[in-house]
Amino acid sequence: MTDVTRRVALASGLAATAIRARAQTRPVRIGIVNDPNGVYADNGGVGCVIATRLAAAEIGNIVLGRPIEILHGDCANKPDLAASITREWIDSQGVDLIVDGANSAAGLAIQQVTREKQRIYVAIGPATSDLTGKACSPFCFHFSYDTYALAKGTGDAVTKAGGKTWFFITADYAFGDAMQRDTTRFLEAAGGKVLGTVRHPLGTSDFSSYLLQAQNSGAQVIGLANAGTDTQNTLKQAAEFGVGTTDKQRLAALLIFVTDVFSVGLPVAQGLNLTTSFYWDRTDETRAFTKQFMLSKPKPPTMLQAGSYSGVKHWLAAVAASGTTDAKTVAAKMRATPVNDMNNTNVTIRGDGRVMCNMYLAQVKTPAESHGQFDVYKILATLPGEQAFRPVAEGGCPLVT
Repeated sequence: MTDVTRRVALASGLAATAIRARAQTRPVRIGIVNDPNGVYADNGGVGCVIATRLAAAEIGNIVLGRPIEILHGDCANKPDLAASITREWIDSQGVDLIVDGANSAAGLAIQQVTREKQRIYVAIGPATSDLTGKACSPFCFHFSYDTYALAKGTGDAVTKAGGKTWFFITADYAFGDAMQRDTTRFLEAAGGKVLGTVRHPLGTSDFSSYLLQAQNSGAQVIGLANAGTDTQNTLKQAAEFGVGTTDKQRLAALLIFVTDVFSVGLPVAQGLNLTTSFYWDRTDETRAFTKQFMLSKPKPPTMLQAGSYSGVKHWLAAVAASGTTDAKTVAAKMRATPVNDMNNTNVTIRGDGRVMCNMYLAQVKTPAESHGQFDVYKILATLPGEQAFRPVAEGGCPLVT
């Protein structure tokens, strides 16, 4: 080897060492894409960031000897913006994990980018069951809930309790479509019938005409296939106009968060049946987590915020165990390892990415039943994940067929 060759080899070795050193000291980056200012701000938003920080803080904000950095982006509930933020973060900042997604349309857009870029996506806010169905990805893990589980829990229970005819007030985007579709399946299987439906844009403020159509349909149940402030406004205006307040016609909120109940109050929400994957006052562990969460936000966490904590905690554990942030390696470790945290005990993850957590049938308490400001739910039943979520063979996910 000549002196020149030796010098070139030495320079190349030093350069490679420097590159490895930079890679080892570069922060492990987690990017949260959601809605901190719009209709889903209260049930997701900054609360998901707080929950993610709690998960990182449990391991000292360091994994693989590298600091953990958390980014937060506002997608304004727009799929194109959600995809753009995700792509830019991965391309220019090397973000290792994408979390949340806010709504179903945005979540599906993020899923496409993370599949292409081979980054893990922990879906939280997007409810569509298509994320683990026809649109499934080897890099997506769906925590918390989906439209199938919500529909099976609430739709099936309300129909079997005597609500045989339904009219839907449905948000006109991917979540609303999936929520109505999945609920219709279960109410018809229980002997129910859909009399009609009306669709509204995201962020509607006036629901009077929709409620009037629902009332005039004569349906026993008015199913609200919307979420966030849309659900809050529907409930408030229904109470104002006296719609769905009699034994002959009642409301069923197919996706309602504990923050929605806080917002509209027990006099309006009392008696509503619902399905959730988390309630802050369920166990000593959930209460302890809530105490920490509320040091940063003056309301107990929703199932989405709790789901963000669970998903990020599980990912960080898989990264630590794998010794790498490589998406394929970490995804395999996540699927092979049961989810254990303050809300989940030995919960499995299927090949389609569905996290098989328990779902809980609950009912909103009356003011007389409540013993405090945040005491709003009574748990009626527990649905194990195997009963709550769609059978893997029915989803159409090409990863498992």
